[in-house]
Amino acid sequence: MTTAFNRGDIDGVMRTYEPGAVVVGQPATPVHGDAPLRAMFAEFVAAKASFTFDGHEVIAAGDVALHLTPWKMTGVGPDGSPITASGLSIAVLRRGADGRWLMVIDNPYGDAALRGGR
Repeated sequence: MTTAFNRGDIDGVMRTYEPGAVVVGQPATPVHGDAPLRAMFAEFVAAKASFTFDGHEVIAAGDVALHLTPWKMTGVGPDGSPITASGLSIAVLRRGADGRWLMVIDNPYGDAALRGGR
């Protein structure tokens, strides 16, 4: 996903999600559906968002997995000012019949409640 994201390849990003997946684009703001997800990802691409990750933990139970990773993002706001964000990504993935793992729920703000968010 990150490689596709860095290339601005929204189709590639979308291929990492199951149809019907939910992504939390901002704390407490779930987004679902092809067009809304594409629009959200296009905003990140336009901001030249660059992500770094600090380790990954994966816990699998059969064909379902939980992926946890702390992340940081830098980018450029619409007015040209630098933007930054960070959080703890919590994602639920499911292995399909073809063996590929696809995200079903992607919450990059999984630690928002601990930070005083919702």
